[in-house]
Amino acid sequence: MAFAGYYRNIQSAAIARFGCNEVSAMSALSQSVRFIAVGVLQICIDSGIYIALTALGLSTPPSNLCGRIGGAAFGFWLNGKITFKRQQQPHIGLRLARYASLWIAMTIISTTLLTLIARHAGLTHAWWSKPLIEGVLGIVSFLVSRYWVYRQKSPLREKA
Repeated sequence: MAFAGYYRNIQSAAIARFGCNEVSAMSALSQSVRFIAVGVLQICIDSGIYIALTALGLSTPPSNLCGRIGGAAFGFWLNGKITFKRQQQPHIGLRLARYASLWIAMTIISTTLLTLIARHAGLTHAWWSKPLIEGVLGIVSFLVSRYWVYRQKSPLREKA
């Protein structure tokens, strides 16, 4: 509770001193903290499914796909509810189409990297690499989510 009051005081001071840009930066910081929290849970779900399925003998590509589907469904819902809730969001259909496009691109990258690691370094290395790969892809995902998936208008159009 004390932190929330402190944060509001900083935010008010930023508005008075700097105008909207710093408040927007503070909003981005707040969103990034929530995105990281959701992302950690997503990585746990995703990696857990991937490791379990590969340990049972399923190959890397379908195991990674199943893990990413589990993590993505959870992340899409929770990021829309808590991370980007204060933004004016597009209709669920548009948001889902944007999210699916992002997810497909990230899944191709993730699956390719994990398959190469499993093939050349072994499955155990791929298990350890999975959370790291997803963490790096999460940084890209945050930026694309903030400025495209969960945003009604592009930042360039709002300034016009």
